[in-house]
Amino acid sequence: MEKSLSAQGGAVKFPPMSSNLSGQFPSYRPRRLRRSPALRRLVQETRLSVDQLVLPLFVRFGNKVRQPISSMPGVFQLSLDELVKEAERAYKLGVPAVLLFGIPEKKDTKASGAYAANGIVQKAVRLLKKNFPEMLVVTDVCLCEYMSHGHCGIVHEKHGQVLNDPTLKLLARTATSHAEAGADIIAPSDMMDGRVRAIREALDKDAFSDIPIMSYAAKFSSGYYGPFREAAESTPQFGDRRSYQMNAANSAEAMREVALDIQEGADIVMVKPALAYLDIIYRVKNEFGYPTAAYAVSAEYSMIKAAAANGWIDEKAVTMESLLAMRRAGADILITYSAMQVAEWLREE
Repeated sequence: MEKSLSAQGGAVKFPPMSSNLSGQFPSYRPRRLRRSPALRRLVQETRLSVDQLVLPLFVRFGNKVRQPISSMPGVFQLSLDELVKEAERAYKLGVPAVLLFGIPEKKDTKASGAYAANGIVQKAVRLLKKNFPEMLVVTDVCLCEYMSHGHCGIVHEKHGQVLNDPTLKLLARTATSHAEAGADIIAPSDMMDGRVRAIREALDKDAFSDIPIMSYAAKFSSGYYGPFREAAESTPQFGDRRSYQMNAANSAEAMREVALDIQEGADIVMVKPALAYLDIIYRVKNEFGYPTAAYAVSAEYSMIKAAAANGWIDEKAVTMESLLAMRRAGADILITYSAMQVAEWLREE
């Protein structure tokens, strides 16, 4: 079947993908448009912009703390004073948003630090909105960093299973506390069933109906999270997260997860990890048309850094190509630890 593209003077007819282009268009020579940088820029289909970037940041209590993450060169756990400095640098580079992860002073089996009025994320949100009111502050809503056992929900004392419905109450409470502190976007990442609905209802009830939800809608149980668990101090103390995070082999299930989150009130949907799941990003954008975020996770960042440090790859070239691939697949929002570097590279172009 032929495809057509509406244009002035009628429809331009394109042959089936399997046909011989040289026979249909004898004068067609693609290389004519590749001869110079200016020509290549002119016809470039997919573009990166600083406006698409979100920078994840890890915040903890203390003063003048800038604790390096050994597995993530250039990434740190930051005290509030250092967080402001890092956010200011990002803001001046034009990065429009940050995504906050908190590391509490104490952990327990009820994740009380996650929803405390003066919890670390709540303090960070207030401070960032005071200093940079135009910067978007996104807050990750999960309980793993605050739980003594490292899981994303309440665990049954005898059976060791994560309990879905009791966890929803704590997630909703956490989301509301973030909104009260001034968060611009709430981002639940726990993968409990029904958590978007629970959070949406709680936000609406407490007069935060205008606060959007960016749901980690298709979050896979992945080996790419290793460095993050060091950064967030969230490694499970027993078992793993396969009973609530998605099986990497399942794509149809990912579509069901995304559909459910949209039905429950998600405004933005996310695929995590990104580069190994470009097919999922593509399907999500095509099938739902919702604003779609891609999270270039910790190991994606660390592998590029490690290979570049060994001289095996060009860090800038591979980073930018990877992000272009996510954009090409359909991502509107790019969550990346390289956000500030990318912003600097874009300025140079």
